[in-house]
Amino acid sequence: MDRTYVEAGRGIDLAEVRGQVDGHLAVFIDSKGLAAAGHGLPGEIVEVLRDFLFAGGKRLRPLLCAAGWQAAGAGRLTNAVVGAAASLEMFHAFTLIHDDLMDESPIRRGKPTVHHTFAAVHAARPDAQRFGSSTALLLGDLALAWSDELLHGAGLDSGQLSRALAVVDGMRSEVMYGQYLDLVASGTATCDVETALKIAYLKTATYTVERPLHLGAVIAGADDAVLAGLSAYGRPLGEAFQLRDDLLGVFGEVRETGKPRLDDLRDGKHTALLALAYRRADTRQRHTLRTLVGNPALTEDEAHRIRAVLTATGAREEVERMIRVRSEQAHLALDRASFPMAATTALRRIIDTATSRTV
Repeated sequence: MDRTYVEAGRGIDLAEVRGQVDGHLAVFIDSKGLAAAGHGLPGEIVEVLRDFLFAGGKRLRPLLCAAGWQAAGAGRLTNAVVGAAASLEMFHAFTLIHDDLMDESPIRRGKPTVHHTFAAVHAARPDAQRFGSSTALLLGDLALAWSDELLHGAGLDSGQLSRALAVVDGMRSEVMYGQYLDLVASGTATCDVETALKIAYLKTATYTVERPLHLGAVIAGADDAVLAGLSAYGRPLGEAFQLRDDLLGVFGEVRETGKPRLDDLRDGKHTALLALAYRRADTRQRHTLRTLVGNPALTEDEAHRIRAVLTATGAREEVERMIRVRSEQAHLALDRASFPMAATTALRRIIDTATSRTV
């Protein structure tokens, strides 16, 4: 018998959804560990991925999948929807592992990144660093494959699975295009805010907010009007989420964010924050940005000089304003939509969680 996770009329208990998704992931990853042991396969692969999955994370994408399901009027959240939502978290693990590898990041969620973990485990090898990077690449690929397995094994009927795959296939392509644009634009001093926002939309906004909403909704059989309403909410919220992430990447405290705040500056990430600063900077400020941003050996003192420019030019405050505007757009989209009250309430709470966070 299919277990009901959220009863119609009760609304979405976000904490309970997180717990059920974590439970589903734990059962899945433990089964993989047992299977590996039974076939004599290297169990450390599974253990590193398990540790990474449960080292933290807001489970935002599964929560939005559940909200999309209920926004379509389905009411109850079932085993099958929880499985589909869990597949999004596994896909998220894939993107983070590969992103950390491409950015050469040492820390994620306050712990060593996967490639550093593998390098440390095999520190005795003369090629430990290369080994760590290669193994992280494989583990990310495995997480991507297992996200697909979670979706196909969720228990969706043929119609639901067909609609779900259309959303997920599009989401995966969008992330790859966004990541490519991010790599191309990194290290280039530019005042092109529009490109920065395009990268934010493709790389983050779609797979973090809009497509998870769509996934839950199409599984519930949503029509085009519901999907359009979810996009009107999800697009500005997804952009606001990334804009907040850009600020945290430069101004956030490591003890709160769990990741270094020099990485984006050392990589010369093409963010709206930096593009606005370039656009507004005077000659001296622009010289500071051009000579320091993108320097892989950037020091904390030099980063402090960059932050001073970001503040003095008003770029930091402008990004805060952009976040507020997009949050208001998301709220307005909910005012205009005709979603069930329980879904609307949960979606409003998620706006605050996504845009006012410190991590």
